[in-house]
Amino acid sequence: MVACCAAAFITPLLSTMMNLSLEALGEEFDVGSHALGYVNTAFLLSSVIFMVPFAKLGDIIGKRKMFLSGVVIVAAACLAAPFSTDFWMVVACRAVIGAGAAALSCTSVSMIADVFDRSRRGWALGVNTTCVYLGLALGPFIGGMLNDALGWRALFYVILPFAAVAIALMLSFRHEIAPDSGESLSIGGSVLYGISILLAMGGVINLPEMWAAAMLLSGLALGAAFVRTQMRSDRRILEVGLFRNRMFSGSCAAAFLNYASSYSISFFMALYLQSVQGLSATEAGTMMLVQPAVQALLSSYFGRKSDLMEDKRILPTAGMLLIAAGVASIMFYDVDTPAWCIIAMMVLIGFGFAMFSAPNTASIMSSVPPEETGEASAMVSVMRQTGMMISMGIAMTLISVIMGSADNIVPETYGDFMDVMKITFAICTAMCLAGAAASMLRGRQNPERS
Repeated sequence: MVACCAAAFITPLLSTMMNLSLEALGEEFDVGSHALGYVNTAFLLSSVIFMVPFAKLGDIIGKRKMFLSGVVIVAAACLAAPFSTDFWMVVACRAVIGAGAAALSCTSVSMIADVFDRSRRGWALGVNTTCVYLGLALGPFIGGMLNDALGWRALFYVILPFAAVAIALMLSFRHEIAPDSGESLSIGGSVLYGISILLAMGGVINLPEMWAAAMLLSGLALGAAFVRTQMRSDRRILEVGLFRNRMFSGSCAAAFLNYASSYSISFFMALYLQSVQGLSATEAGTMMLVQPAVQALLSSYFGRKSDLMEDKRILPTAGMLLIAAGVASIMFYDVDTPAWCIIAMMVLIGFGFAMFSAPNTASIMSSVPPEETGEASAMVSVMRQTGMMISMGIAMTLISVIMGSADNIVPETYGDFMDVMKITFAICTAMCLAGAAASMLRGRQNPERS
């Protein structure tokens, strides 16, 4: 668990630190806010593409081996990224980091679920989620200070000590968990899945271009073909039958809508606080610390609370409603919104996330039999990363439609940028409410399932 928590700290730390470097990246490489969105979306797209195949591969070769491979990939990319000579090299390194993060995400939650029984699973996942939120909390603060003092390249080196700790701790864990040992990975299924995700998500983030719409439709068609082949195949990389489980499918839908409605907040806040309100990276990072700090403080508490509650729907549903209220408040921002309003929004959303994340993840992992925790863990991560992709896709599409090619944030474009934010978070509020409905309508947990 300690090894998994050390790894859980890595990816969000790097992700949130990069948000505070977007303005510096844009100035150094002369790119606008739409292109800067690729810094996050390359990571997310890569992680979603590799998540399901890596989860299956982990079940075959061993989750411990897959976990260690993921840490090594992340560390190698972090060593290479500071030597980037152009913007798209940075994006490429972020994509490699996403592949490593996929190997970590699809194994760490699964291994915790394998080790802890149902009576303590919510608490254990809450501790793991707390580490994720600690990374989110410290990322803006550390990233802002390092960006101002040493520049954005220094951010990647911060990850390396944590990667070393994760490797050392997992090497000391002598047991291997390989429920599908002896089987082989379906290369055809993995390629079909990867191409469908690449086309669908690539189309989403490049809308409203006509070629992007064609990509999206092609990706959806290939995705449907992937589902059909998985239902008939003896060598599945994803057990699609899991979605017949109402608790599992409802919890996954709620997770998807949760991240689709909230991930772009950090992207917009980083740009808004620095480019519109004139804060330094350090000042913006300090303010953005509030939301994940609340999440880190309360996640393990609500995870433990969910272990004791008979109706597992209550906490995640209430959390989604709180997030909806916080997201809706952003629609009323203008160029000089006072700091206390922004902080209040972050506290509210942080509280909602703490109530939602660990209890919802525990519901997903407890709704499947032990031999399917690897695939369930992968779906938790796929829902999260796909939701994040949709969130960034909405943001980038609206930037393209409203701001066009003049997507640099200067006084002349402040009004357009604020319009983008208002429309984005109106859509996100609707998704939050849909997520709350999915959470409440998923049915009760089977008390016999462990």
